[in-house]
Amino acid sequence: MHLVVVGGSDAGIAAALRAREVDPTADIEVVLADAFPNFSICGLPYLLSGEVRDWQALAHRSRAELERFGLRLTLEATVHGIDPAGRTLLAAGPGGREAVIGWDALVVATGAEPARPPISGLDCPGVFVLHTMDDALRLARALESEPQSAVIVGGGYIGLEMAEALVQRGLEVTLVERLPQVMPTVDANLASLVSEEIAAHGGRIVFDTSVHEIGPCHGGRLSVKGDRSFEGVADVVLVAVGVRPNAALAASAGAAIGSHGALAVDRRMATSLPGVWAAGDCAETYHAMLGRPAYLPLGTTAHKQGRTAGENAVGGDRLFAGSVGTQVVRVFDLAAGRTGLRDLEAAGAGFDPLTVASVAPDHVAYYPGAHPLHQSVTGDRRTGRLLGFQIAGHRLAQVPKRLDIAATALHLGASVDGISDLDLSYAPPFAGPWDAVQSAAQEWVSEANDPSATPNTP
Repeated sequence: MHLVVVGGSDAGIAAALRAREVDPTADIEVVLADAFPNFSICGLPYLLSGEVRDWQALAHRSRAELERFGLRLTLEATVHGIDPAGRTLLAAGPGGREAVIGWDALVVATGAEPARPPISGLDCPGVFVLHTMDDALRLARALESEPQSAVIVGGGYIGLEMAEALVQRGLEVTLVERLPQVMPTVDANLASLVSEEIAAHGGRIVFDTSVHEIGPCHGGRLSVKGDRSFEGVADVVLVAVGVRPNAALAASAGAAIGSHGALAVDRRMATSLPGVWAAGDCAETYHAMLGRPAYLPLGTTAHKQGRTAGENAVGGDRLFAGSVGTQVVRVFDLAAGRTGLRDLEAAGAGFDPLTVASVAPDHVAYYPGAHPLHQSVTGDRRTGRLLGFQIAGHRLAQVPKRLDIAATALHLGASVDGISDLDLSYAPPFAGPWDAVQSAAQEWVSEANDPSATPNTP
């Protein structure tokens, strides 16, 4: 069995390692376009902030470790053709040298690529995206010249993390967002806490503004112009407006396309091409709440999908359990996240949602240092089923713990009321006898059962 994996990031390496576990005799080759196998792309903002000192520390496993696992790594090779009938790949290595690679099974893990908005000047010197190790190293070199100011286009997760990183490095940072809030994956009341945190640390945010033009101006700096008469000047510009699936390679070979332009896969991560699997940000995701495909480009999802694809590619029979879209971000001293469905998403899926916002301390109030946790619980009025959960609070307030409680409950199909039955840990420095997430669930139940209450939807 010769298994070839195209792509050496989260999904690709997870597929290769799981295949090795399932079939110790398989010949496993990983072909990747750069020289950075198994590097954490999610860690790039922390490298650029200076919190991670050595870029090589971002490797989950070194090249030598991967080779000790029995993986053959073909680096800096771009695959530009798949022949499904002949079961071959056409690749170009360094210097353009062509090679034909045969395969018995193929996992496509080509990831995503940064979205390129309709902004003139995206290729100007001093304008950056942040998606690969090469991107990060280029930006790191630019930061060595000690720029004084930066404009960040986009207020999603990468934009927020990079706003913090560049403020920490002493830059004057302006973040421009086309929507009326940052972090559009959460409700406005929680997103406002993130905006306030950035402002409290000296960052500036411009809402409801789309950037149209980036160009050079006096002194080697960059001019940034947008609608609503926005004009800014900066030493560096970072464009972080999301990603799109890098599905062209498999699509050109005839693979079916599904949600949001991603490769269509079944729950075994099989594509429409015989012997070809796909995983990670190039592929669609089975949404466990909706029961249908969606597009959720997340590192955790990529690892799980890759593991499923790798096992099945060498003869296994594993199903991808699905994702509920759990995400969390740290912005200075604040952590915020969500899991499951928000009110509008739930209504669009045919539920009868009620969202109730509440505030509870992260631990008992009499113990020093308690922080408020702002939470929103979404449940189905008809069945009482938990549909979603959002949270924001101090980074020391164990926000991820509460988020993961809700994510686990969602995977198990729990009711909102059932969260109160969970046997959660309690000690005054960490939580109350009723954990904060249980208090939030109880407030939802009270409002859902009150015929005189009006929906408290943020």
